Amino acid sequence: MHRHAIENLNQADALLFGRVTYEMMEAAFRPRAATGARPDWTEPFARTIDAAKKYVVSSTLDRVDWNAELVRGDLGKAVQQLKREPGKVLLLGGVKLPLALAELGLIDEYEFVVHPRVAGHGPALFAGLSKYVDLRFVSRLEFGSGAVAMRYEPRR
Repeated sequence: MHRHAIENLNQADALLFGRVTYEMMEAAFRPRAATGARPDWTEPFARTIDAAKKYVVSSTLDRVDWNAELVRGDLGKAVQQLKREPGKVLLLGGVKLPLALAELGLIDEYEFVVHPRVAGHGPALFAGLSKYVDLRFVSRLEFGSGAVAMRYEPRR
């Protein structure tokens, strides 16, 4: 899974996070002075996400660092501007931000990773979406863990 995530990060020009996801990723993967703070197998992912350009959508944060810029104001206009900039891919993560961007029709590709564990709690992805988003299957990738990553594009 981490190798697949690294491949996705390497294809992206920047990451787009909401405040909660940014803070969670920063706490988990920002370089630390102490060694052994996380398992060795996560280090390649940590180095890759550390180096990535990040945009953070937040109305509550005053500043960000960790190679990040704040995105404020009209979300639709801000994301459309980011999408117009030259480059390859803007990778999105989180729960609330993808819902907002799906509502605006600004997601060009969805990747859902299904893990072989039923949690029974936590936020539901796209809970409250006001309209259907019909998708066209693109690809699937199975992992030795039993997890499956499936990619879809919106039908336009």
